[in-house]
Amino acid sequence: MKLPSGIPSSWYGGLRNFLGMPVISEKKRGIPLRLSHKRARALLLAGVLFCGAATSLAQTGTTPGPSAPGQTIPGTTGVSLFASSVPDKLVPGVLPLSLQDAIDRGLKKNLGLLLSNADIGSARGERWEQLSALLPHVTAAPTVTDSKINLAALGISSLDGIKIPASDGPFSYFDARVSVTQSLFDWKSIDATRAAGQSLKSAGYSYKDARDLVVLAVGYVYLQAIADEARIETAQAQVETAQALYDQATDQVNAGTSPAIDGLRANVELQTRKQQLIQARNNFAIQKLTIARVIGLASGQEFEVTDKSPYQPFDGITLDEALKRAYVSRSDYQAATSDVRAAEFSRKAAVAGYLPSLGFSADYGTAGSHPSTATQVFDVHGTLSIPIFQGGSVQGDILQADARLEQSRERLDNLRAQIDSDVRAALLNLQSSADEVDVARSNIDLAEETLAQSRDRFGAGVTDTVEVVQSQEEVASAHEQYIASLYSYNLAKISLARALGAAEEGVKEYFKGK
Repeated sequence: MKLPSGIPSSWYGGLRNFLGMPVISEKKRGIPLRLSHKRARALLLAGVLFCGAATSLAQTGTTPGPSAPGQTIPGTTGVSLFASSVPDKLVPGVLPLSLQDAIDRGLKKNLGLLLSNADIGSARGERWEQLSALLPHVTAAPTVTDSKINLAALGISSLDGIKIPASDGPFSYFDARVSVTQSLFDWKSIDATRAAGQSLKSAGYSYKDARDLVVLAVGYVYLQAIADEARIETAQAQVETAQALYDQATDQVNAGTSPAIDGLRANVELQTRKQQLIQARNNFAIQKLTIARVIGLASGQEFEVTDKSPYQPFDGITLDEALKRAYVSRSDYQAATSDVRAAEFSRKAAVAGYLPSLGFSADYGTAGSHPSTATQVFDVHGTLSIPIFQGGSVQGDILQADARLEQSRERLDNLRAQIDSDVRAALLNLQSSADEVDVARSNIDLAEETLAQSRDRFGAGVTDTVEVVQSQEEVASAHEQYIASLYSYNLAKISLARALGAAEEGVKEYFKGK
């Protein structure tokens, strides 16, 4: 499968031509065509994120198939996290599914988002675990004991010549106290708690970024389904045109005005177009399975994609403005910044292993041989712990913390550069694909006019079916290129929305109307 020129191969995971298309109808020539496009958005990523491309019919003469269900969603990490989901209950009948409906379902059922939400709970638990070292610990431990001691077993048989009984007891005692321990000063625990707090912030930002990735994943598969459905309509139109040519060629062969080979060529062209229609329908059916997996529809759930929207111009944004918005809005960038802060506090906590700590403990209660005769008792302790030699464990902690800090800073620098690249690439693709759409539109008109003249020439006996078949191939190629250019255009819009860190808002802003 060949990629169209100008589309990075790393973007080819799918999103092939999800867009809508204006109605183009030419009843006289037997080429009814209706293609569409709808709001979309999303990518895969933080890096969730894009595949581009449809194969060139002019070069291959085939309809590109969709990506396989369960494959990596462009711009997301992991093979199947954002391409998977927790299935919902089966809904009777055929479910109408708009792009916004699909996104809403994905934000509830997508596996990548659910796991990211669980990460927040884990980070919150870790923070409480670190904070526990700074909070007071209160325990109550009442005890009642009844004992008899075997003195002979302890080697006690006499004292100053006085023989002692082999055993003593039974006797009892009672102790009931409330104990409190509190760290008064422990800089290591303080910095460890701060580090855990930053990790919790990072998990929160990662969850927001996961929502963007879900929107990207849903938009990717939904809009690709729109493109596949448009290809069915295109393939159907090509079958009707090929059928009309075959009927015309058959009539002329039967009339003796054309050789039999003209009828054979027309028949071959008709069968080829029928094969492409079969493949297009299969691609669409498979893509619907992919949608169901991404948004959590029940197995066997019947649904129809309802959104089909035409080409919509994009209100431009300057590079400086886009970069400024991206660095402020990108949740993955904010998460990476929090990771750096967490690593800085972790290093401080490691260094604080050399510092003394001050603790306090106390208990208060009653004690005696029996609860009825117990009296008040208490203990109060203050402890200053001064580390002297710890076998190099603190130095080991510092070295590990240094390594984690350096890694987090390098990841942040890399992500900053990646955001810059994402924004620039999206803007460049947006401009070039918009120009390609204009050229593709005019190319369709030219190709259809060429086909009309070729059919007229064939009907007049001036040429044979070779010229007509070639003209029909050019029409098919022109429509495929139009789909590909529209796909690239909408892909760039989704890519930009993701690059700016506003996927959910981007769907509504960049894909308005139905």
